[in-house]
Amino acid sequence: MIINTAITAFLLASVCYLPPGKASAHPKEEIKGSLVIAGGSLGSSNKDIYESFIKLAGGVKKAKIGIVPAASGSLKSSKEFRADLVKYGVKEADIKILPISNHNFSDTDLDEKSWKNNVHSKAVVRQIEDLSAIWFVGGDQLRITDTLYDAKGKSTLALEAIWNVYRKGAVIGGTSAGAAIMSDVMIAGGDSLGGLKGKFTGKSESAKNKEYEPVRIEKGLGFFQYGIIDQHFDERGRLGRLVATAVNYEKQKKKYNAYGIDEDTALIVNNQEKTAEIASRGGVTVVDSSKAKEHKGKINNVSISLLSPGDKIDLKTKSFTIHSKKDATKGNEYHQFKPLEATGVLTSYGKLKPYLSYSLVDNSSTDSVKSYLYDSRGSGFSLTFSKTKQTNGFWGYQDGQKDDYSITNVKMDVAPVSLQFKTDKQAFKHYQESNFALPKRTERGTIKGNLLIAGGALGLSNEDVYKKFIELTKAGTDAKVGIISAASGSLSSSNAFKSDLLKYGLKEENIKILPISTHDFKGTLEDESSWKENRNRDGVAAEIKNLDAIWFVGGDQTYITEALFNPDQTESKALKAIWDVYKKGAVLGGTSAGAAIMSDVMLAGGGSLETLTKGFTDTYNGMEQQEGGPGYLERGLGFFQYGLIDQHFDNKARLGRLIATAHEKGDRNQLSYGIDEDTAIVVNNLKQKLEVVGRGGVTVIDLSKVNTDPKIKSGYKNILLSTIAPGDSVDLRTKGIHISPHKVRTKGSEYGDFEVAPHSGVLTEHGTLSKFLSYQLVDNSGEKEVKAYSFDKGKGVELTFRKTKKTDGFWGYKDGSKDDYSVVNAVLDITPIAVKNE
Repeated sequence: MIINTAITAFLLASVCYLPPGKASAHPKEEIKGSLVIAGGSLGSSNKDIYESFIKLAGGVKKAKIGIVPAASGSLKSSKEFRADLVKYGVKEADIKILPISNHNFSDTDLDEKSWKNNVHSKAVVRQIEDLSAIWFVGGDQLRITDTLYDAKGKSTLALEAIWNVYRKGAVIGGTSAGAAIMSDVMIAGGDSLGGLKGKFTGKSESAKNKEYEPVRIEKGLGFFQYGIIDQHFDERGRLGRLVATAVNYEKQKKKYNAYGIDEDTALIVNNQEKTAEIASRGGVTVVDSSKAKEHKGKINNVSISLLSPGDKIDLKTKSFTIHSKKDATKGNEYHQFKPLEATGVLTSYGKLKPYLSYSLVDNSSTDSVKSYLYDSRGSGFSLTFSKTKQTNGFWGYQDGQKDDYSITNVKMDVAPVSLQFKTDKQAFKHYQESNFALPKRTERGTIKGNLLIAGGALGLSNEDVYKKFIELTKAGTDAKVGIISAASGSLSSSNAFKSDLLKYGLKEENIKILPISTHDFKGTLEDESSWKENRNRDGVAAEIKNLDAIWFVGGDQTYITEALFNPDQTESKALKAIWDVYKKGAVLGGTSAGAAIMSDVMLAGGGSLETLTKGFTDTYNGMEQQEGGPGYLERGLGFFQYGLIDQHFDNKARLGRLIATAHEKGDRNQLSYGIDEDTAIVVNNLKQKLEVVGRGGVTVIDLSKVNTDPKIKSGYKNILLSTIAPGDSVDLRTKGIHISPHKVRTKGSEYGDFEVAPHSGVLTEHGTLSKFLSYQLVDNSGEKEVKAYSFDKGKGVELTFRKTKKTDGFWGYKDGSKDDYSVVNAVLDITPIAVKNE
């Protein structure tokens, strides 16, 4: 890039600023020590990362660990990391918080600012030289480098001591800011939009356009000698800033890549073997800019790879070894659907890795997909991701039956765009209302049983959900459980769920796969299509009546209703038996398709943007319609009596289709619920209470105050949205939302104060709906409203999320120091628009 001379003058005033192509601070050398570089938001329960760090430090008996607190504003995170290490077996006496800082901490009475001089202290040097491991906590990475470099940018005695123990075999680790300092080129601030616009700086400065920040580049500590590191990567949509930084600041592009590490994930580096492995819960994005070209705002031919836990990198050859349990998708793609461009919160698989996995690499129907990143004026970039001959995908299961992808060598091209959004009241004049006839409501009387409804992709390790299901049976580990496999194409998911229940203490003889299906399963000798008549066999009904719990596995929800309703839509004997045990106290549960069947109106197919803007169809073409197209409704089984249910809500971005369905077919006096993956709602019918358990959240939609104009299709005003989290609950009688007591109210004490660019695609920060509302709107005093645009072929919708007097936000920590938000009564307006690319 070219920086004009006026800007260059003040950039070089920063002692540690690295102009493009500057040589590294430390020559490449043989190092015996290792690195554990965590992307931020490291969970206390993240066993893989903690145990890897301790093992590399010498094990619980030999480890001597020093914690550098310099990045943080308090000693809290250092003390918590020490407590975590003790929990994992390290002796507290062998863990020291090193007196290294350039500022005071907010939670002590000491003058830690004086610790700045300790970096020249021989006593501190001796303390460091006795260590087998050093950990840098998160906060502000500039505080670390300012502390460990002197005023001339030279290494202090303390930094040289850290280098010495690292060379001899110590492990160095860090999270968030403690990861950012690992490479020579340190990214100290800024975002993707600023980076792609070519805005770089070497000092703190106020951006002229406050919707994006220039990328601040400084000199890091250089422990990672194989390229540039970025962190909080997926959550904060930082691919754009890493690509721009790699193109402009990596001097040896053919030799080194750039690495973006997701939250709660680590890159573990073996310097002696010159390899790295991805560990734990997220992924690492690898940017290869060796063939990239930059010209007039365009960046072409960047190669990106997205690696998962267990994958390895050869840092010498830049080659990858994918986990052996994954199968290559090339030539054997699972999906065949035309993906929409990733344009905002209504895009299925709208975050970077899921979007490229499902919509591009494991999809035979397309060779390229597109997303956007722009400011509120529509000025920004189109991002095109393409398959090449070198592109490959790898798929397997993780944590039970959750999809786990790795992707190698997708081509990324960036080009400037200028989009214009204009209200178009006639944009969707051909919207088709649903012809689905609401089923007649049957009065069921008192229901003593409970429901556990999971949003899909339920992890085997999701202890809260499994234990709650078993607890609800009242018989506990002696419970008799029936599994209905009708939704699936095979018995694998039923057998897997049975295995999961055994691991949580149930008895094998008490778990039965019920012979209920209308189609044959793959991989079995029996023809299960012969089970069709079992729905009315007395023996099957009798078996059901002896159960304490029934579980519906995932797949295609229409198969479940087909298997349990008679052709004339009356209830089969099997369905009546399920209702009988449910009313008497049995628990009913299900995941994915097994969640969709729970309400009277069943959302059986359709994409979010297409349902909201095109309406509904009377035809269903199977699993392909799970990925897009107009909405398709059928009659559900009606076990959930309090509104509508949708599932896979976060990953498949189903806000639009749930709103459209609730508006046409819902009861305005009831709420509608979108359940995220690996998350469940627990419904207590006697108490009429709904509680959230698991790992994600639940979006609650209230249309009781909505305003619409019959002449404007897909236009809505005053939709109330709440996003609630595990521990939160809903009173189903009053519709009141109760927030977990560990959270504090953010209203009047917002953490953020900044302007927000629209949600525009896969590089939007905090890209899921709940995170976007939490970070960008409710816990941000700088905005009263934020926008998102979703569109296809020049037509779409503007989504305006607003705060009112009734909007409230709540924040706390979970699993260590991970942010945990709930939002109550944000307001959403939806306006049809025409979109023009200038």
